Amino acid sequence: MDTRGGGAEEKGVETAAGGTEVAIVREEASAEVSTKLSSLLWHGGSAYDAWFSCASNQVAQVLLTLPYSFSQLGMLSGILFQLFYGLLGSWTAYLISVLYLEYRTRREKDKADFRNHVIQWFEVLDGLLGKPWRNAGLVFNCTFLLFGSVIQLIACASNIYYINDKLDKRTWTYIFGACCATTVFVPSFRNYRVWSFLGLLMTTYTAWYLTAASLSHGRAEGVVHSGPTRLVPYFTGATNILYTFGGHAVTVCVILGREIMHAMWKPEKFKAIYLLATLYVLTLTLPSAASVYWAFGDALLDHANAFAILPKTPFRDAAVILMLIHQFITFGFACTPLYLVWEKAIGVHECGSLAKRAVARLPVVIPIWFLAIIFPFFGPINSAVGALLVTFTVYVIPSLAYMAVFRSPAARQNAVSPPPRVLGSWAGAYVINGIIVVWVIVVGFGFGGWASVTNFVRQVDSFGLFAKCYQCPPLRPGGAAATAAAPSPSPLGLRHPHRQ
Repeated sequence: MDTRGGGAEEKGVETAAGGTEVAIVREEASAEVSTKLSSLLWHGGSAYDAWFSCASNQVAQVLLTLPYSFSQLGMLSGILFQLFYGLLGSWTAYLISVLYLEYRTRREKDKADFRNHVIQWFEVLDGLLGKPWRNAGLVFNCTFLLFGSVIQLIACASNIYYINDKLDKRTWTYIFGACCATTVFVPSFRNYRVWSFLGLLMTTYTAWYLTAASLSHGRAEGVVHSGPTRLVPYFTGATNILYTFGGHAVTVCVILGREIMHAMWKPEKFKAIYLLATLYVLTLTLPSAASVYWAFGDALLDHANAFAILPKTPFRDAAVILMLIHQFITFGFACTPLYLVWEKAIGVHECGSLAKRAVARLPVVIPIWFLAIIFPFFGPINSAVGALLVTFTVYVIPSLAYMAVFRSPAARQNAVSPPPRVLGSWAGAYVINGIIVVWVIVVGFGFGGWASVTNFVRQVDSFGLFAKCYQCPPLRPGGAAATAAAPSPSPLGLRHPHRQ
């Protein structure tokens, strides 16, 4: 019995040991699956992630304002400006990527370690050109991203109103401000992989919905295409397109290129990625803007949001919901660089506690929330931001910085990434940069700034600050908002905005 008992005990030990080993193997297998799933959906650093980030965030809510810009510019100018600023945005993205690589290569030769540090644009300018350039880049960059985030909140309130008009747009801004504040818990751009992918699908659906809905609707009765007729709306529309291909470069595109490139394991590939992203975005923006303008013409002059003029259908509601989700994602993209700058300023950037960093980020969200309530002008605010901020942040500063960094023969000879020979090498690059600087300062900042500020002031005079419901249709006697197709003096049966 003792022998049998001993054997049983021995067998029990072996069984226990075997069970423990099986449990360990299962735990390891489960952990491996969890890690792979997390890597697939959450952690990204590949060239594909950068492309998704650029393509999905470059248009975002501005997709809904491009038909409005076409009504200001006319069909031909609208198409030409999209192509022109798309090329300019791609070129300055190339310049930014070269400067980033130059800075990072020089620092790594000095044994710098960036494993726990996100390189931002102002640091690139500081390392290559000194503090005056850093300060200029920091001011323009942060101000642009601040108002870029404000625009996303305004867009959220404007869009949801066309599904549920029981609450006014200002109340919806309160609600979405609280929702967007949760982005403080997202650590960095590497954690946006699945959202970038989904964001691109959402933008693609919305763009083709706008195209299909407009073409199926056909030209509205009495439609008029009078644009361009005046300088103010013409240059306002042009700066909105400048903003499209230079601002949502969170997009993403251009100005956040540094952070996106840092999130990539092979940042040198970013130069081609942004161009490819821009080409894809043009397949969305050109057909949608052109078709909506073709169908509704001058009626868009009073409807900055394309959703306001299209009939309510399940397809439109689906597009509204998808754009709401996408704008939430884009808010995170625009705010993340601000969070990082703020973290560095108060000394918590390299803190290991996500909760502590999240609490530290909250003061960044509050002014964004407040500004969205003060200036709810969906559409006009895009043009103002484009003319006053995007011009310098995305076009002028990178072009001048590139020329300043490589002004000496030694710097050009030792450059990590010389300009393409097909464009004339260094001489060609300097000529292109000079043309960009002159064009953007004169046309974008000069005429565009004058027109956009004039238009913005008109919105303030017409609707007032803290407007309760910007460009909302008048209320019916029963209290519900009139739909866009309700009878009105307009030849298209569309009501004009009024002060509320």
